[in-house]
Order: sequence, then structure tokens, then C-alpha cells
Amino acid sequence: MKHNLVIAEKPSVAISIAKVIGATKKKDGYYEGNGYKVSWCVGHLIQMANPDSYDEKYAKWNMADLPIIPKEYKYEIAKSTKKQFMILKKLMNDKDIDIVINACDAGREGEAIFRLVYNQANCKKKMKRLWISSMEDSAIKDGFDNLKDGSSYDNLFESSQARAIADWLVGMNLSRLYSCLYKQSYSVGRVQTPTLAMIVNRDDEIANFKKEKYFTVELSMNGFTLSTDRIDDEVIAEQLINLVGNKIGITDVIQKEKITKPDLPFDLTTLQRECNKYFGYSAKQTLDYAQSLYEKKLITYPRTDSRCLTEDMITSTINHILGKNDFDTGRIKTVFNSKKVTDHHAIIPTASSMNGDLTSLPESELKVYELILNKLHASVGYPLIENTTKIVAEFDGFEFTSSGKVIVDEGFTKYLNEYAKKKNEDTVLPDVKIGDSLDIKDKGIKEKYTSSPKHFTEDLLLKAMELAGNDALEKGVEVERKGLGTPATRAGIIENLIFKGFVERDKKNLIATHKGISLVTIVADTFKSAETTAKWEMELSDIVQGKSLKKDFLEAIESEIRNVISRYKKE
Repeated sequence: MKHNLVIAEKPSVAISIAKVIGATKKKDGYYEGNGYKVSWCVGHLIQMANPDSYDEKYAKWNMADLPIIPKEYKYEIAKSTKKQFMILKKLMNDKDIDIVINACDAGREGEAIFRLVYNQANCKKKMKRLWISSMEDSAIKDGFDNLKDGSSYDNLFESSQARAIADWLVGMNLSRLYSCLYKQSYSVGRVQTPTLAMIVNRDDEIANFKKEKYFTVELSMNGFTLSTDRIDDEVIAEQLINLVGNKIGITDVIQKEKITKPDLPFDLTTLQRECNKYFGYSAKQTLDYAQSLYEKKLITYPRTDSRCLTEDMITSTINHILGKNDFDTGRIKTVFNSKKVTDHHAIIPTASSMNGDLTSLPESELKVYELILNKLHASVGYPLIENTTKIVAEFDGFEFTSSGKVIVDEGFTKYLNEYAKKKNEDTVLPDVKIGDSLDIKDKGIKEKYTSSPKHFTEDLLLKAMELAGNDALEKGVEVERKGLGTPATRAGIIENLIFKGFVERDKKNLIATHKGISLVTIVADTFKSAETTAKWEMELSDIVQGKSLKKDFLEAIESEIRNVISRYKKE
């Protein structure tokens, strides 16, 4: 009897898939039944070979041997998971296997994990792709009813290979170069080092910041205070306060209605940022919690860079998740926009989670789940409406102002108020008119100082990584993906910097160590430039879309590596 072989990324995912498609008989390293065999990888079973597998001389780090740029790249089986690879290899090449179905995570790394195993096993069987954004039974069934041809994802694999080889080239060559030059163990990464450079530069700005004293003149009235803008000269502030009498005339009263629309649902980066801000979770912790919720069928695929949902999800989302809660129908077109969805839609709760028992969830996962649910409700909520008032008084060319607001309709914020450190509160100003002359009850000078930049928290760093390189884009150019790394890789980059001793956590802050500062000082500008690396990330995205070739991308990086190494060899 012919079988289809399904290969998932993890055992837990394989078990969920096997149950849905009826492969319930447990075997050694796989499940079988109903015409299927379901097995799994354990992360990356196949990895790029180290330089000494090309030539034994590379076992020692010598500057004379650089650059190391193989004509063809070698791959090897990870020792720790060799047993599972051998099971997969045997299954893939069994005569009774008709089709091999790639059911690894639906993204760049999932594609790489499967394809490297497929290639290493020298499998020639027909390849299909399961591409789903939810682990719900209905999503799995629908995915198997609509399997894609494996070749449709060839460009995605090309991009993943280009990413891996670029990382290998930069890491193997530049880590050796700087370690040999400075007689210290350094690790250079294509994305890691520009990220480190941003932290070092921020720390440097803070260290060199010189606070400046300035002053404001404050006039206390009945129930509110009028204040000047910044005055740098204390003498001028003193002269002004001495000249102001016991009354001041109102020259303007500006009243506006301020309307704030809700944010879109989460992609991974915004979820990580808000979990860091509200709960203090690291980016990696948030990703781990979200991945666990995904595997428990409680949320949709977390490694997404889209913040919209597809139009075909409108009915099911409204009926099964939003329910009877009142929402703004005008938000539907904004939130459900298929044109703004890339590989996966925004992260939302699954329909089945709405009736599930969440009491057994760890508190950390429950917080993430509830935030995702509240964010979805908020995204289709009514706008926040506030009435703002600004009272203006002038004296001797100086403007005194006071601002207040009254919340007319809390709108979408009712879903997110529990996370806000400062609750939205009314600041009511008295009813005054232009031309009114008001009594001054008290007056004084406030001494203030300019604030230094803030250290990066993971929230701020993730945002900076996402926006890195935007300044280098031509005006008006829109790209689907930009920044340093991808939503799926940024958490790992931050953890790697900490693990390697380049960065340390100080409460919520990320601070560069002496080792990190030293590395950024010596690395060539190209390989610590956020703009350069962000452009490389965009090229990787272009490879997926068939706009660029892997060969051209790698040749440019190889050329840059040769140039840097030759410069040092000439010195």
C-alpha cells in the first residue's frame, strides 16, 4: 500500500497533524495510519559544515588562510539528532512512500529545515507543501485539502539558503579576521553586529550627554497653571516674573476634538514589544509563550510580519471571536485587508480557543493570550474621542499656556486600559474666554534639565531593529519587509548578544559590555551598518518574490568580505 509521508518541524506538531489525518499507530520515530506516515524533525537536523571539513588547515585560525569562500557549500548531519535524521531518510526513500509533504512551520526557516533534510537524504519523491496559519483541526484539514506543489516554494528555499550562507560567510571570515588581528575571541554576525552597534552608539550618546539647565515661569490661577516654554537664561526668567503683575489677559482659547483610531492586531514584533513594556518579558520569552499557545491551538501562527487579516476571515472572526461585542463596522476594511498580508496574517486567537478551558495555562501564557484577544477587540473598536482645550495668555512677548482634555468616548481603549500605566483621566480647564483678565494666585520659576536619551529596552530595540535602514530608502519607496533581521529571528539575535558577552541586562535596559564596545570599534563600517544589513534583508525578501537571485546577493557579500580582508592584509 502506498503512503504519503508527512514531515513536521516538531514532535508536538506531528502528533496534532497525525490525529487529524488518522495516523494513530505509534511507530519508532513516526505515526502511521489512513494512508499516511507522519514524522518530524527536531529543529535543524542538517547544518552547514565548518571550514575544517573543506580543508584541515582551517581547524586553526590563521589570517593567511582568509578569506574562506567555498565554491560549493557542504552540509552535515547534526550529531545530537542523527537518529531522527536516519529515520526520516529511511522513510523518505521507502518504496511505499508516494509523496513527501513538507509540514514544517510555514516560513523561511521551516522551509529550510525540511529541504535540507530532503536534499541530504537524496530524496527524489514528489514534494507537496502544507501551508497553514493555525493548528486548529479545521485549519489542518483545510490545509490537506489544499496542498501546494513543493516547487511553489523554491524561491523561499533559495532565500533561506542565501541567508544561511551569508551568515556563514560573515561569521567564519570576520570572526577569524578580528580574533587574529586583536588576539581575542570575537564573534561577528551579519545581523548581530549592526544590532550591537546600535546599542553601543546609544550608550555612547548617553555617556556623552551633557544636561542643560533651563527654566519655566509658572503662574498659578484658580484650578490650573499657565506656564512658559523653555527659557535658557535665569535672569530673563526672573525679569519676567518680576514684571508680571497680579492679573493676566487671555489671548486665545483653542478647543479641538481629537480622534484617535485604534491600532491594528499584532504581528510578532509588536507583540514582543508590548509584552516587554507591560509584563517585562524578553523577546525570546514572548516568542516561546506564543509558540506554545500556537501548538496548543489557542492562537494563529506567531512568526508573522503582517498586522492585517485576510478578507475571507471576516465572517468567521466576527461570528466566532468578536461575538456580540459592539464594534465599529468602519474598521472592517482596514483590519481585513488581504493586500497587506504577506506569508501569514496577524496574530489572533483561534475560534476553538473561545470555548476552551484556559485555567490550566501558565500565567505567562495566559497574559499573552489575553493581550492578543484584547488587541483584536481593540483593533475593530470605536475611536477614542477627546475634547482638548489650550488656554493661551501673553505678556511682554512671552506665551503662557495650559492644556487640558476631557474624554468624550473611551472607544477602543476600554480593552487596553488594564495595561496602561497611566489611566486616561480628564484634565478639566475652567470656562474662560478671549479677553478675560484672570487673577494670579501665585507665581514662581521652575528649574528643569534636558533629558538624556534612554537606554535600549527590548521594546525600544525591537522597534529600532524594525525601522533600521529606513533612512537609506529612496523617498516614496515601499517595501514589504525592512529592518534588521525578521520578526522570527530578532529575539534570537538579542539573546545571542547576551550569551556571547557583548550585551548585558540591567533590569529592563540592555547595556553594551566592554567586549561589545571593543568589537564595534574595530569592525569595518559595512558590517556594523544597520542600513547595509537592512538592505540585505530586503534583497532576501526580493529573492522570495523572484525579483533577485541568490547568486547575485552572495557575490556582493563575498566581494565585500574580500575587500575588508585585503585592506587589513595590506596594512
